[in-house]
Amino acid sequence: MLANVEKGLPRPALTGGRPWQRQVAALTGFLAVSWLVSLLGSLPIRMNAGWYALADKAPWTPPGWIFGSVWLVLYAAMAVAAWLVWRQRLFPRRAAFKVYGVLLLLNLAWPLMFFGLYPLVGAAALWLALLLIGAHAVVATLTVLLFGPISRTAGLLMLPYVSWLVFSASLNLYAAVNN
Repeated sequence: MLANVEKGLPRPALTGGRPWQRQVAALTGFLAVSWLVSLLGSLPIRMNAGWYALADKAPWTPPGWIFGSVWLVLYAAMAVAAWLVWRQRLFPRRAAFKVYGVLLLLNLAWPLMFFGLYPLVGAAALWLALLLIGAHAVVATLTVLLFGPISRTAGLLMLPYVSWLVFSASLNLYAAVNN
């Protein structure tokens, strides 16, 4: 099995011999897809946040502005991690990118379930969202495990995302129990 060949930060002579213009375009593409998922995922929150403002929230819930800031950074880190995996052509990456794609879909599904369905089905939506965020955390962990051998930096960049999902799951659980 090939060892992780990545050493430190990306250099001008990039892995796989791809021209720097293609590298920049790919990184820009990964960032664009990531932030598009973020934008689309935020729509159910913006459209249905009224009930959440009145909901019983966990005492450890951070102020609302923290969520947008953290997610912006996490989505950027996810995009950079995917780009680092993409640039390592010496490793099979198909499985890693399939799991990453599922991760992006789960990112879209959770706010729709938690914020979008609550007004329609009540607390059942919060419990379903809890199951979904649990699956989301498992897929994020699997992404770390698949990215890590390809690019250690990519695997490490995904760890804060997993941590934030676990934290978010605690908020989701509190909301499901208390609303």
